[in-house]
Amino acid sequence: MKIGILGGGQLGRMFIQEALKYDDEFYVLDPNPECSCAHISHFTRGDFNDYDTVLEFGRDKDVVTIEIEHVNADALEELEHQGIKVVPNSKIIKTIQQKILQKQFYEENGIPSPEFEIMDGSEEEIKIQLPFVQKLNTGGYDGKGVQLIRTTQDWRNLWTQESVLENLVDIDKELSVIVARNENGETKAFPVTEMVADPKLNLLDFNICPADISSETQDQIDLIASQFIRSADSPGLFAIELFLDKNGKVWVNETAPRLHNSGHQSQEGNANSQFEQFYRVVKNLPLADTDNFGFSGMLNLVGEESYSGKVKYEGLKDVLKLPKTYVHLYGKTETKPGRKMGHINVMADSREELMKKLIHIKSLVRVIA
Repeated sequence: MKIGILGGGQLGRMFIQEALKYDDEFYVLDPNPECSCAHISHFTRGDFNDYDTVLEFGRDKDVVTIEIEHVNADALEELEHQGIKVVPNSKIIKTIQQKILQKQFYEENGIPSPEFEIMDGSEEEIKIQLPFVQKLNTGGYDGKGVQLIRTTQDWRNLWTQESVLENLVDIDKELSVIVARNENGETKAFPVTEMVADPKLNLLDFNICPADISSETQDQIDLIASQFIRSADSPGLFAIELFLDKNGKVWVNETAPRLHNSGHQSQEGNANSQFEQFYRVVKNLPLADTDNFGFSGMLNLVGEESYSGKVKYEGLKDVLKLPKTYVHLYGKTETKPGRKMGHINVMADSREELMKKLIHIKSLVRVIA
C-alpha cells in the first residue's frame, strides 16, 4: 500500500520506523529537504499548505494522512471526493485546525471545555474577566500562539488577530489521553498520562504513565474520550489534552488529530506504541493492546538557550549506561533554543523511582551546538 504523509517531522519519522516491519511504501511531503523523514521515505519537497501541491501529492496514494495538522484541508477534501482515503478525515482536521471551530465543537457536543468568547480582531466587545488565556485561531503549535493575560498590563500585549479568549482553569494536573478509532468503529484508549511542563518554553518536560488520578477522574476522562470519538465521526488517532482542576473536574484543553508528544513513552512503556496503533488505524486493522508495563516516563531533549548550530548531545554516553533507559533522536542536524531534538524514555517499578530517574537524566544531558 502507498501511504502518503503530510509533514516530515519526528512524528512521521517514528511512525515510519515502527511501520517498516510491515510491507508498505511511505511517501512524505515536506518543505524541508533535511526534515526527519527525508532519508527514510520516498520524499517530495513541497508545501503541505498549498492546495495544488497536496492534491498532486495525494492523487496516486492509497491513503493520505498527516503528522501535523496545519495542512491544506480543502485539498484533502477534494482527494476524498476523488476516492482517496484520508485519515483522519478532512472535516475533523478542519475543525481542529481552527481554535474557534474546535471550541464550538466541544460546546455543541457536550464535551467539557473552559468557557470562552471569540475575539474577531477588535478589543471593543471583550467581556471576559482577568485572568484569561488567548489562543490564536490558526497557526498555534507547541506552545506558540498561546499567551496568558493575567493583569491590565498584560492586556496591552493582547494580539489583535482572530482568537479564542478562554477562562483560566485552576489546574491541579495536566493530563492526556490518546484514543484511536479504525474505520470499522473499533476504539481503544491508552492509559492516561500526566504531563509536567517547562514553564519557560511552554513545552512538555516530563511525561508520566500511568497518571496519579482517582477512579472518579478516570471515569470523567473515559466519558470525554467516548464523546469525542463519537462526535468526531472519523477514523484516526487523537491526543486529547486535559486539565484536572482543584475541584476534581476534568476539562478539555485542546485536541491534536495526530500522533503526539504525550504518547512517546508508549514506545517502551506499553504493549504497543501510539505509532503501532496509528499504523493499524491507517490500514484499518484490528487495534492493538495498549496495556502499560509498570511505570514509564519521557523526557524531551530540547535545544538549550543560547545555542544554535550543528547539534551536540552533552552527557548522552552517561545516559546510555543507565538501565531501562531508551534514547530516541529525531535526525535533526541543527539545534536552536527550544527545538525538540529527541526524547528519552524510562521504565521503573514505582512512580517515585521513575521521577528520580527522570530528574537524574535531566541533570546529565544537554542539547548544545
